[in-house]
Amino acid sequence: MIEEILDITTADGVMETFVCRPERDAPHPAVLMLMDAPGIREELYEMARRLATVGYCVILPNLYYRAGRDSKFNAEVLVEGSDEHTRMRAIRVNMTIPQAMKDVGELLAFVDERDDIKPGPIGTHGYCMSGPYSLAAAARYPDRIAAAASFYGTWLVNDVEESPHLTLGQTRGELYIACAEHDQLAPLDMVEELKGYFDESGARGEIEIYPGVRHGFAFPERSIYDKPAAEQHWERLISLYRRNLG
Repeated sequence: MIEEILDITTADGVMETFVCRPERDAPHPAVLMLMDAPGIREELYEMARRLATVGYCVILPNLYYRAGRDSKFNAEVLVEGSDEHTRMRAIRVNMTIPQAMKDVGELLAFVDERDDIKPGPIGTHGYCMSGPYSLAAAARYPDRIAAAASFYGTWLVNDVEESPHLTLGQTRGELYIACAEHDQLAPLDMVEELKGYFDESGARGEIEIYPGVRHGFAFPERSIYDKPAAEQHWERLISLYRRNLG
């Protein structure tokens, strides 16, 4: 595995970005892996590495970079009310979909400059807060994003600018939206509402509810990790990318 941590300069600062890809058979298709609210950590690096082993160049940016270099957190970030959780929330509340779309644009430009990345379609997937970002990217950049996935994305139906439910019809790539049966951040009534918008939009893809699991089920270091559901998430994601990116 070839790994790098690079600084991508944007109009808003320096975006630290983890890039990993297989050692052989370059160039590889690019996929953007968008972080969950607790932010960049070794757990996400390991997930990026697993995806890279099947033939992709995985690009994992720190979307909190506007808050500066001190925008990574220790394990206490998962404990509500802790100092780390409070610090994370202060950064998280300033994140917007338009900001994230600017960052995706910067990442697409980065991809275009790399000789070791295969030209052509790009994939994107996001967890938790970035589920909406992944779907919004497919709408904002329909000529570039051929496949987009959201895993337990939060508030996919809301009143913010570029809410995914408003832009589904602008996508051209295949979409995969995975929701946990038990999720306060994406309750089942919201998922049903989203299904209505999805069907009306004519978007390609599917919405799937994972029974019996909770928000965050795919993260191996979480107490709510569910291995069968996590493995299903990998099967769905890799199949999505195989169909659309090669």
